[in-house]
Amino acid sequence: MQDDPTPTELTKAVADFLRNDITPLISGHQAFKLRVAINILDLVTRQLTLEAGSDAKEIARLSALLGMTGSVMELNRALAARIAKGEVDLATPGLAEHLWQTTMDKLAVDQPNYASYKRELEGEKGG
Repeated sequence: MQDDPTPTELTKAVADFLRNDITPLISGHQAFKLRVAINILDLVTRQLTLEAGSDAKEIARLSALLGMTGSVMELNRALAARIAKGEVDLATPGLAEHLWQTTMDKLAVDQPNYASYKRELEGEKGG
């Protein structure tokens, strides 16, 4: 374990520097490429911040659903195999909820500004 700053703090600092100090200085295609780089850094920051917690929750849901333990990848492969064999479908208790929550967790990292995702979050807070 390294001391501060953390990887999350580092990626956020670089993204903020590029966004606030460098973006105003360039235009055209270089500005586009800079926005892409900033988006990548923002994505990595969200992954570092959210991934461990969402993976742990996904493992817990999958373990309960499948009655086995393993890594996220192993459990998802087992789920996919059971779906392919027809052993599990949307009528299986807990599957639809698991798929929905997994989708929401992935959107939180990949597309947190996606309009439908934001609407769902607001619905969860209000409901």
